[in-house]
Amino acid sequence: MIEFRFAIGDLATTSFAYSPLQEAVFSLRCLHDPARYPHHRPWLRRIRPRLDGLDHELLTALVAPWLWVPDFLTPRPERARPGFAEELDRLAATPPDVVDADFRATYRTPQSLPPVVARGLADPAAFLDRIVRALDAYWHTCLAADWWPRVRTILEADLAHRGRTLAEQGAVALFAGLDHRLSWTDGRLRLSTRDFNVPAPWTGVSIEGRGMVLLPTLFARGAQPLIDPSRPPVMMYPARGRATLSEEPPPVTGEALVRLLGRPRARLLLLLAEPASTTELAHRLDVTPGAVSQHLAVLYDAGLLTRTRSGRIVRYARTALGDGLCR
Repeated sequence: MIEFRFAIGDLATTSFAYSPLQEAVFSLRCLHDPARYPHHRPWLRRIRPRLDGLDHELLTALVAPWLWVPDFLTPRPERARPGFAEELDRLAATPPDVVDADFRATYRTPQSLPPVVARGLADPAAFLDRIVRALDAYWHTCLAADWWPRVRTILEADLAHRGRTLAEQGAVALFAGLDHRLSWTDGRLRLSTRDFNVPAPWTGVSIEGRGMVLLPTLFARGAQPLIDPSRPPVMMYPARGRATLSEEPPPVTGEALVRLLGRPRARLLLLLAEPASTTELAHRLDVTPGAVSQHLAVLYDAGLLTRTRSGRIVRYARTALGDGLCR
């Protein structure tokens, strides 16, 4: 059992965020064990040929055979929705001694270090620069165009759901919904470690005014705290709806719905079971954002959709009337 102790006010500074850098790094786990991540198989088949032009030896070595990654590769986000470039800049500023220590902690013994890592740690600063360049190339070659927009849609929908749960049911329901192993009682967040493959190196952590960040991810089967309790507390958990990553745009089978709305608007309405932006919908349907925007405006004016703004992003979701039509 791991216990996180919250003082008065600590729960008020607990927040949600997601990290494109974290998801990019964790996606490398698919190269080690594709069977463990079946929803990523269509994407993996598409990007396999592109990997030959990247620093494949290094990218593979960033994940240990037991799927751990060095902690410095997944820094705690500084805001709720950071960009990949800003997170990569933070990664590039990692002290060389942290790079060395985190790789050795991940691989446990010097004999386990892959040759590319063992050579690189002879000059951690130069090795870090190579890692940053490799991740940047991997992001732009394999992730940014089609994979990340769909992943971001899932993460945004998860954050919206968690916010509603907290507002309507409170902290007890919120934490229980993240993972059945989590429980909240009297200012203590407890995580059962009964099914951990490796014993946790610590059992108690005080939040001490630092705030905890809760991070949804598509690459966890259960709640996972950071390995090092001396760093700002982070709890990763499985994102809700991650199985939808492998879904194709739904066909419209109800001819009555097609006759009423037209095929493009009917497909949009079916897709909006979870909130999504114009750009995200355009990626999923492989059409232009302008075409999607025109149809969304009609559906919104007809009372079938709601819309909410977060910064410069507007997300649409079905109303009760829209749900009724889809049924």
